[in-house]
Amino acid sequence: MSGKFIRWIWRRSGFRRLMQLLNASLKAELRAELKVELKAELKAELREEVIDDLHRHFELPAIVGTFINRISAELALASGPEQVAKSLDSLSDEWRMTVRELVGLRSEWSEEGGQQDLLAEMAFLRKNQRLLAPVFQALSGKRVLYAGQAYYNAWYLSRMLRQFGWKADLLNWDVNPDAQIYYHGEDFRFGAAGLSSFDTRLEFYLSSLYRYDVFHFSNAHGISFGGELQEFMRQKFGMHSEIQLLKALGKKIVYSNNGCQDGVSQTAFSRWSPESVCAICIWKDRPLVCSDEKNLSWGKFRNSVADFQCLLGGNRVDYNDDARVHEVPEFYCLDSEVWHPDIEIPAAYRISRVASDALVLYHAVGNKMDRTSKAGVNIKSSHIYMPLIEKLKSEGMPLQMIEPLGIPNKDVRFLQAQADIFLEMLTFGWFGANAREAMMLGKPVVCYIRPAWLDSVREEIPEYADELPVVSATPATVEAVLRGLIADPERRRVIGERSRAFAVKWHSAEAAGRRFDTIYSKLLAGDALLREPLPGVTP
Repeated sequence: MSGKFIRWIWRRSGFRRLMQLLNASLKAELRAELKVELKAELKAELREEVIDDLHRHFELPAIVGTFINRISAELALASGPEQVAKSLDSLSDEWRMTVRELVGLRSEWSEEGGQQDLLAEMAFLRKNQRLLAPVFQALSGKRVLYAGQAYYNAWYLSRMLRQFGWKADLLNWDVNPDAQIYYHGEDFRFGAAGLSSFDTRLEFYLSSLYRYDVFHFSNAHGISFGGELQEFMRQKFGMHSEIQLLKALGKKIVYSNNGCQDGVSQTAFSRWSPESVCAICIWKDRPLVCSDEKNLSWGKFRNSVADFQCLLGGNRVDYNDDARVHEVPEFYCLDSEVWHPDIEIPAAYRISRVASDALVLYHAVGNKMDRTSKAGVNIKSSHIYMPLIEKLKSEGMPLQMIEPLGIPNKDVRFLQAQADIFLEMLTFGWFGANAREAMMLGKPVVCYIRPAWLDSVREEIPEYADELPVVSATPATVEAVLRGLIADPERRRVIGERSRAFAVKWHSAEAAGRRFDTIYSKLLAGDALLREPLPGVTP
């Protein structure tokens, strides 16, 4: 009950007696009598606030307590995990109906109710989040929503988690048609049938509050349900209010890091030796893409809401130096059969070698036009590899380079499977999706592995660091490294076999399913899963 209301009543001598009784302990009949009198006598501008306060303080706790008792009773009668899952979903749907009825809405939303209907429900949840949170927590179970794509990682992880008894769904809120070539699947998609209007997307967000208990987001600035919904919520309730409501209701938030701009300032990242990646990056002087302020403000928000964060590569400075940030290679997973070394190559993707003994070198740059300067410089080291390959070819080496552009990721593997050596970044300090795909296909990868980052990874997962088969090289050493691999087919074969075994062990969907079944379950059980303090690693 608001202080304003209490002071107003106190000034009314006719209510002094009622206030004394209220402070002592209102009887059920007195509560009803008070509500009747208030409805009749209070000023119109206070009436709605008073009724709402009384409702919240006197009726809602009883409804919450009764529903929690019912949850406990029904789950106790459930036999086995499948029955528990069905009971949770059924009770969750019923709880939403109850909430909507408390708001004075129809028990089930329809498009006829429109946006105002959903806003009324959301306002009720926000205003009563502390009272309602215990019900949402009592309903928690093995239910995770991947909100947003992460290439194909979340897709294959979600499929595997279903085999571990999880309700695991993926929402693709990316409405950019050009980005869809990088994705392998989705359960829901903003813009598709059933989620084509903004109201249906807003309803999806609201329904997810009841239907899922873990929300896994990925990519810098990607803790959201899409830009349109984020902006709508900002205007109505404040920036990131849709995520803050998840936290307030006790949902667990997991996040996967995706690169140099993710919580790390450009200043700090540029200090990593031996060569500054930022110095050759086309985004260095584009503050709308990358700047200290942009990167750090994102990191601050990210760390304020995420219960657990996945990283791979040891870039532990600024907001990545946090106990909730873990080395989790398993998240960055692939399907070991989709990327099998012996996949059949469709005729349209068969490579004609320039000679029977020619070696195919694979060098790919995603979004190449946006990431490459007019001089051909990019962080994927194209400006180093291209002259080097031409030099080797001029010496008579039978080499051919393939650089696929605009091919859907599901199909590009057919080209990858025919390559002999993969050429990756020589200054960044770690590898990405292309290298993981290469290793799963049993191919040797050349890429610079920053010793400081490898040591950081080793602190948390020593086996991963010790088994990593990537052939490290820098701009100064890459020519010798590449000449050695070209001249030694047996070495390439051995590295390829090690690469396949490594990828299956650490980056397969099976490995991811096992790891995240444990991570999510522990989070839901109340384990903070804080990383043990590590010795400081600085650029």
